[in-house]
Amino acid sequence: MIFLFIGLPLVVAALLPLIGKISKRVLPDLLANAVFLLLLVLAVTAGRQVISEGPVLKQLNWLGEPVGITVAVDGFSLFMLMAISLLTLCVSLYSIDYMERYGAKANYYALLLMMAAGMNGLVLVTDLFNVYLFLEVAAIASYALVAYGLEHDELEASFKYLMLSVIASAAILISIAVLFGMTGSLGFTAVAAGLRSLDAKFVVGFCAALFIMGFGLKAALIPFHAWLPDAHPSAPAPISAILSGLLIKVSGVYALTRILFNVFGLTPALSQVLMYLGAVSIVVAAFLALGQKDMKRLLAYSSISQVGYVVLGIGIGTPLGIAGGLFHLFNHALAKGLLFLNSGSVQHATGTRNLEEMGGLAKRMPVTAATSLIGSLSIVGVPPLSGFWSKLIIIMALVQAKEWPLALVAILASVLTLWYYLLMQRKAFFGKLDEKWKNVKEAPFWMTASTVILALLSIGVGLFFSAFIKSWIQPASDVLARGIHLALGSWGI
Repeated sequence: MIFLFIGLPLVVAALLPLIGKISKRVLPDLLANAVFLLLLVLAVTAGRQVISEGPVLKQLNWLGEPVGITVAVDGFSLFMLMAISLLTLCVSLYSIDYMERYGAKANYYALLLMMAAGMNGLVLVTDLFNVYLFLEVAAIASYALVAYGLEHDELEASFKYLMLSVIASAAILISIAVLFGMTGSLGFTAVAAGLRSLDAKFVVGFCAALFIMGFGLKAALIPFHAWLPDAHPSAPAPISAILSGLLIKVSGVYALTRILFNVFGLTPALSQVLMYLGAVSIVVAAFLALGQKDMKRLLAYSSISQVGYVVLGIGIGTPLGIAGGLFHLFNHALAKGLLFLNSGSVQHATGTRNLEEMGGLAKRMPVTAATSLIGSLSIVGVPPLSGFWSKLIIIMALVQAKEWPLALVAILASVLTLWYYLLMQRKAFFGKLDEKWKNVKEAPFWMTASTVILALLSIGVGLFFSAFIKSWIQPASDVLARGIHLALGSWGI
């Protein structure tokens, strides 16, 4: 069953261009959304199995012979699978109406399924080479999707994203090659055991630096963020939601934390590096977001800032910090996916992303305005929405770890976040309605439905945060926390 997370979207992605020759709209819409719904059902089913029986490990076989791909579902990978399945389904539903103006919907869904397969594969595999392989599968699909409209800005942003991503991939591949040369293995467990049997502190430091640079660029942490403010605004709105809500976290944060915690073990030095990278990203990106007039560009800089919170929380290395970081990862996926979809709804209705040209749209688009407000307040950290609890847990973990300056940074940056989100809401949705928008209508049904689902999830997770943390966050946090004990015992710290 686990291999369906990878194989099913890849098979359907291969068939969709042919199906598109028969039906340009109805069949691609039905088939793609049915696959994403099935993947969500599979994630829930896998979750029940992991909760009742523990981690599941499977070896791929082909014609009775084992193939060099082993996949595993533990608490961390299950948590990521749930996030991927939820957001990709909402994005796919949104695309039914939104992608009508682009045409070639079968090709679009094929690329979206390919990206989902790459992300699912990345969180399931148990060796370094296949991490790199599925990282590239997701990345190749994302390059094409950023440039999907074939406009000048989209092509330029995609090319910039491609060039910088190649640098990141090269750094990651060099680090994998060095580790293979040192240990003769690629599996997480085997590499970890090999490094601990050698006096390899220098090699670990060198490889960790390459991984931080490579995955940090994938996650768009400052100073590795240059590609994101162009790629996210230029891409179609549903792709912006996937890139910001999922891809930078899966190919950046997940991959980095999985390797640093479960292969190297999180040492105090690595913990400090992660915390300060996160803190710098939080502050610098928040100030950059303040000066933006382009709605999607503001959201792009906000993504960098909020990923900083995730990395800051995980970098603390305490169980509370890790839980807060992972919880914020999920909350940001919901809220930022929602906000990027809403930005697409506004652009679909008005033809512009410039906040200075908007105003009063809540009178014509009340559902979009309401869901946008919910997403904004969740990211800011207003109770009882889900984002409040994850930020609170991160700040509590910083105080518990006696990281007082970083706790103050996290609090003050939330004030900046509130500032620029209130500005966005005021400029776009409140105030006097401009005469040129008097005929604007609410977004079509599927676009509105998907944003309502994400808004309700942000509210629901916030109201029942304790149960959510216990059932989904804690098992993921426990997987990473084991890496702390591994490091402290093995490196003589």
